[in-house]
Amino acid sequence: MAAPLLQAQVDINAPVSKVWALISDLRRMRQWSPQCRWMMQLGPLRPGTRTVNLNRRKYLFWPTTSTVTEVIPEKKLAFKVNANGTIWSYELEPTDRGTRVIETRHAENGVKPVSNMTVNALFGGVEKFERELVDGMNATLAKIKAAAEQG
Repeated sequence: MAAPLLQAQVDINAPVSKVWALISDLRRMRQWSPQCRWMMQLGPLRPGTRTVNLNRRKYLFWPTTSTVTEVIPEKKLAFKVNANGTIWSYELEPTDRGTRVIETRHAENGVKPVSNMTVNALFGGVEKFERELVDGMNATLAKIKAAAEQG
């Protein structure tokens, strides 16, 4: 069963090339995301590249791995979180004033049951955690916007 599509977007007053440079440097994900504490890319940015990640929520820390699924320079970056099967993507489109970025969490095949059990046991339930994820997306995009628009 598909999980709900989680999504946030922001308009940034900066060229697509500048925004892409920020988003495609996965080492910087910890600067943007309130949940990601560390993301290490194992090889060049291309489909199939794996990452090792450390996430945090309050006092809980957990490691994950992900696999880059799509790289279209200055248009789209997507990766699949291997533990739960979700795909996270950043899509960039030029606007009259700069760049629109849409961050999405897709789970067309649903989130793996073991992940939902963990979220229910440790994070207060799936619905609450998904609201937190959307809040985190909005926070992530706000930080990327601030970085892209400065200077």
